[in-house]
Amino acid sequence: MMYQPIFKDRRQAGQVLADHLKEFENRDDVIVLALPRGGVPAAFEVAKAINAPLDVFVVRKLGVPGQEELAFGAIATGGVTIYNEEILRSLRMPPELLEFIVKREEAELKRREDLYRMGRPPLDVTGKTVIVVDDGLATGASMAAAVEALKRSSANEIIVAVPVASKEACRDLRSLEKVSCVCVETPEPFFGVGVWYKDFSQTTDDEVQALLTSTRGISGGSKTAGIGK
Repeated sequence: MMYQPIFKDRRQAGQVLADHLKEFENRDDVIVLALPRGGVPAAFEVAKAINAPLDVFVVRKLGVPGQEELAFGAIATGGVTIYNEEILRSLRMPPELLEFIVKREEAELKRREDLYRMGRPPLDVTGKTVIVVDDGLATGASMAAAVEALKRSSANEIIVAVPVASKEACRDLRSLEKVSCVCVETPEPFFGVGVWYKDFSQTTDDEVQALLTSTRGISGGSKTAGIGK
């Protein structure tokens, strides 16, 4: 059975998503954060449309060995670790393998933070409305880790915003305190995020850096800085 893609690519998906976030346009208390790498092109279009600062919030999925797209948890900036207990129990993973996977992803998280920050100072999200953008949600594990980390940073309100998601992921995120969720499309059956994009080629580190750098020319983007630990 064939399924018709909904979006041309991540940039076009971000433009559609931005149409659902117009209430946040030109507000001094709004920040847009992208989950790299795939969330950055979509978030760039959102930040440009609503005239808000853009930065990354680094999250690493903890993938099942041999099925890396299936997440049993995630880690995020700030030392936050989230597990999907149901999946983890079913895996019966040896503790040493779990520790190895977590430490490997922590190292990659730090590498990406250093790479994408480019020396920019931390941005205080205290009291801010934070729009967190990704290219889509399957299990929602990575986004849940980002949300938990932002709560610990005392963000006033967290808006999860994605072009496409599973209904289950949106439901779970909406159940969290202080969290709203904007999911443009929730197709069933879901299958996976990439199914709904005509072009779902991997976003590179160079593309992430270029998009983040270019936001400095936007009025809101001139306030862009990093998110510290």
